[in-house]
Amino acid sequence: MDIKKVGVVGCGLMGSGITEVCARSGYEVVVREVNDELLQKGLGRIKASMSKGVSRGKLTQEEMDAALARIKGTTSMEDFAGCDIVIEAVIENLDVKKQVFAELDRITPPHAILASNTSSLCITEMASVTNRPDKVLGLHFFNPVPVMPLLEMVRTILTSDETMEIARKFGESLGKTIVVAKDAPGFIVNALLVPYLLDAVRMLETGYATKEDIDTAIKLGLNHPMGPLTLLDFIGLDTVLYIADAMYEELKDPRYAAPSLLRRMVIAGKLGRKTGEGFYKY
Repeated sequence: MDIKKVGVVGCGLMGSGITEVCARSGYEVVVREVNDELLQKGLGRIKASMSKGVSRGKLTQEEMDAALARIKGTTSMEDFAGCDIVIEAVIENLDVKKQVFAELDRITPPHAILASNTSSLCITEMASVTNRPDKVLGLHFFNPVPVMPLLEMVRTILTSDETMEIARKFGESLGKTIVVAKDAPGFIVNALLVPYLLDAVRMLETGYATKEDIDTAIKLGLNHPMGPLTLLDFIGLDTVLYIADAMYEELKDPRYAAPSLLRRMVIAGKLGRKTGEGFYKY
């Protein structure tokens, strides 16, 4: 099957990035948000991102105009009826995602592949509410999507070889490097990243070192582009807490148990860059 038309459910930070990359790669894209205000905000984010690319010489104005012309914004799920693949990028809530997958299964043609951009939730559960579990998988992009080269493909015990092959070709056509993970909490990246981030919070919480020294040590000692506490602020403390809680709930592994400091910072609304303050002020 050749993928010609792509659907993206959600036009937030991840959904808008996925939409941009697909449109820039030549695909017709339908992107859906729950209301017009959020949709226009997301489409504006796509335009601003591509404008920045033009100013940096990453693409021409003509390429930007052509990519934007390939994007159709909508508030109706029914507009996914002609899509060959639909990527779900809504909030990290399993019940919400299952509702989306049930709707997509009803609306999309029988050949369509249904994918989730979840960073940690169970793909098999999402597949269970469809009549095409063999055509369901995870396609986990990384933020910012137009810049980050990695794509985690997540295979459930029900995903077919054909679906994996089509999805791999699709991912490669977006210029992404593919890694394959089984449908286990956190897949590859977050299974390793989350304990590391939580340990950094514990280190700060117990007075082991200052936040600045923890971050500087990792940057200069391990050659990471940013330290763990800066990275937490970049990702969003609420997002990391949600992922950690979901992984701990399934695995009961103490490595994924969130420290009290992280939970209290989230309760206090100190979520990182998006709120102007996390471990650092912005």
